Amino acid sequence: MAASAKELRYRRSVDGSLAKELDWAVRERELRHAGEAPRHPAREAERVHEIPKVQLRERQHVSVFSMLGAAAVTGMAVLLLLCYVQLTMLSADTVELKSQLEELETEHVALTAEYERMFDLATVRAAAEAAGMTKPSASQVCYLDISGGNSVEIYQVEDPGLLDRIKALFNHGVYAVVEYFN
Repeated sequence: MAASAKELRYRRSVDGSLAKELDWAVRERELRHAGEAPRHPAREAERVHEIPKVQLRERQHVSVFSMLGAAAVTGMAVLLLLCYVQLTMLSADTVELKSQLEELETEHVALTAEYERMFDLATVRAAAEAAGMTKPSASQVCYLDISGGNSVEIYQVEDPGLLDRIKALFNHGVYAVVEYFN
């Protein structure tokens, strides 16, 4: 169509008369609007005010079992997320406890070395001699003979009187008040 429109606009040959054809303007307008739907101003004004009607589907009923299934799936998903949260928290706690264990093991090694250094017999002997301590002589040694049988003596304690009990309660009360405010 575009080729025929060019031919009509730009003719190079003359058909015998140089006068324009009378229907030339009508043909040009038709070629410009070729392929378009015809316009009717009255119908366009009506069409603007029309409300498009939407076709609605019939309401469908949802099964109770499908609702229960969806609720169960949602509940399981929430529980799964909560389990992942707990797992993440436990993993973080495990990592923290492992680092704390490593610190305690290094501290244990250091304290064990210090303990062995402090209770070295040569060190203890040197510290005792520096403090002026000496080994006891034979006259200073005393031996106990416990070859006899074991015996225990139990003494009866008299029950305190009413006045002694009141005095003890008063003392305990005063001490409790003083201790509370300190």
